[in-house]
Amino acid sequence: MEEKEHKRNEICSRTLKTGSRTYFFDARETRAGDYYLTITESKKNFSETGEITYKKHKIYLYKEDFSKFQNILDDMIRFIINEKGREVISERHQRDFKNNTFNQEIKDNNKKTSETKDYTNINFEDI
Repeated sequence: MEEKEHKRNEICSRTLKTGSRTYFFDARETRAGDYYLTITESKKNFSETGEITYKKHKIYLYKEDFSKFQNILDDMIRFIINEKGREVISERHQRDFKNNTFNQEIKDNNKKTSETKDYTNINFEDI
């Protein structure tokens, strides 16, 4: 019965998929017949055993807060774009961040090793 009620109060839905995160925007109906918005962030996680789980966070936004919420959201987006531009500069948002980090560590270690190879090995028996 709960599933039917869930379907009944869902009026309009949109989905935004971004890497390991999915955002759901749902217009829903209250018992009184008014509408409100839920924004759900769902993030895919992998356990140590490889099992896939989803961590969800949900925001309920009611019409009386729409204007203030939108103003602050617009202000914060403008601030971030003005301060840092539109280019994403955090590698952590890349899908293969861990692989790139590991590969960079290997390159750095190889570079250090090759730098030390430039020195002559001296054997104390030669002196």
